[in-house]
Amino acid sequence: MKHYHIISRIAIYLLAVVLFIFGIFHFRYPEDLLVYVPDFLPLGIKWAYIVGGAFIVVSISYLTNQYVKISSYVLFVLLIFFILTIHWPNYRNAGTAEMRQFALLNILKDTAIAAFALHIAASAYHQHFNLDNSD
Repeated sequence: MKHYHIISRIAIYLLAVVLFIFGIFHFRYPEDLLVYVPDFLPLGIKWAYIVGGAFIVVSISYLTNQYVKISSYVLFVLLIFFILTIHWPNYRNAGTAEMRQFALLNILKDTAIAAFALHIAASAYHQHFNLDNSD
């Protein structure tokens, strides 16, 4: 069904724009993100740039319809890593109810985006979006 593919494409483009903005934020404000880098990871602030670059690369992949499957899996792994190493410890160790709620919202947000990334990967054939007209 043609309308389904148009709507899917719009959803993927919206995700691409959001990821691009997240990527730019990582480059513009790396110091603000340094507090979220787990202590066991080397390289410190460079992780803000690495993650920002990953977000931008995935965004470009979605916009250009190139390497969609692999970039979706990369995004999925990155977000699961965030959930397990940043958001879950923040949720567990939150000092106030407000901070605990904020961490829970981040867990839910990243889980939703990770699920969407898996959906995109599953619908990508030969590293491109599946654009055939069959359901």
